[in-house]
Amino acid sequence: MHEWALAEAVITAASEIAEREGLKQVTRVTIRVGELQQVESAILEFALSQLKTARFKRAKFEVETEKARLRCRVCGHTWVFSKRNLDQATLEAIHFVPEIAHAYVKCPNCASPDFEIEQGRGLWLQTVRGVK
Repeated sequence: MHEWALAEAVITAASEIAEREGLKQVTRVTIRVGELQQVESAILEFALSQLKTARFKRAKFEVETEKARLRCRVCGHTWVFSKRNLDQATLEAIHFVPEIAHAYVKCPNCASPDFEIEQGRGLWLQTVRGVK
């Protein structure tokens, strides 16, 4: 369950930001998660609630999903990733190693597996708000 490791990283990074900004209490943390990370938001939110330190006791964590956008390196076509034609085993593989998507996803325009992920990968702290 990489959601717990991600939650630990979020708490650590948000704590560093709060310290640097002089926040005594953190009230809101907005997290953007790329769709190809395939993070289970409910598990991430639960992990965050369990890992909160005193500085985060009133914090609300918001998890936003960023859709994955792909661009074919052969024909230049851009499209949005879709799980529709992928089986559960493939989705699980992509969940743990997003780069493996190249083995299963093809450009809908020219059928090339040579594409780049323009967005929808990774995890970012969008905002850390609190009280000084």
